[in-house]
Amino acid sequence: MKPSFAIVGCGKVGTSLAWFLSRRGYPLVGVACKHLESAKAAARIVGTDIFSDKAWEVTPLADIVFITTPDGAITRTCEDILEHSGFKENAVVLHCSGSLPSTILSFSPKGGYHTGSLHPLQSFASLKTDRNPFRDIIAAVEGDTTATAAARDIAKDLGAVCLEIKTEAKSLYHASAVVASNYLVSLMDLSLQLMASAGITGKDAIGVLYPLVKGTLGNIEKVGIPEALTGPVSRGDTETVADHLKEMDKKTPALIPIYKSLGLHTIQLALDKGTLSRDKAEAIESLLSD
Repeated sequence: MKPSFAIVGCGKVGTSLAWFLSRRGYPLVGVACKHLESAKAAARIVGTDIFSDKAWEVTPLADIVFITTPDGAITRTCEDILEHSGFKENAVVLHCSGSLPSTILSFSPKGGYHTGSLHPLQSFASLKTDRNPFRDIIAAVEGDTTATAAARDIAKDLGAVCLEIKTEAKSLYHASAVVASNYLVSLMDLSLQLMASAGITGKDAIGVLYPLVKGTLGNIEKVGIPEALTGPVSRGDTETVADHLKEMDKKTPALIPIYKSLGLHTIQLALDKGTLSRDKAEAIESLLSD
């Protein structure tokens, strides 16, 4: 029989975990949230009658307690549960923060429970129960031996690919994910602004750029970095880079610092690829450092 679990924090991640784990044989003992109405709404969605605005009222019978509150509330929530003797002996306590390590849960001099984290490397923009958002994604796990083992089993049962990381490396792991996901959105905003200055806007601009972005990601998957790199920096085309900067200065000067910063980073990739000579690299660096 699968271990029982409780959810503390009824946002998109917590409610999704409650829904999909309960349908994979994990008994749900209850859900809790800071606001009773939110807990009640989540309970209605996942199909349980047990909900509360006091976490320690739903956690005592749970083998696994997920704390899926906002990051800033995780430690305080764990302390509150502990102060009310809300953890079962040898319970596994997991949070789902991407940036915080499991050690933020390990402050009890009494011990008696195991701590870890399970971070689904996925953007939960909305709550959907008709499609498993955990399937085939990466689930990063870390913590003590017992908690890590439980998190690995959960990731597998959710259909995710488990990635075990070092506790002390959690912040850099999360920074990488932020760049790949959040900053990709920022990068696309930069690209769309430049496209708009060329007179192509809205869905037309997205339609132009999407196949290019998709193809680039495909090339990265196939041949890796730096081999997937193309473009003017890669081939040492100083004239094109200079022309970009000239036109941007006329129409989108606020975007020049970002363009230059990305270009400077790209120089080393082009050198690593072997398509950029040292002389051309210095010339482009001079343009971008001005």
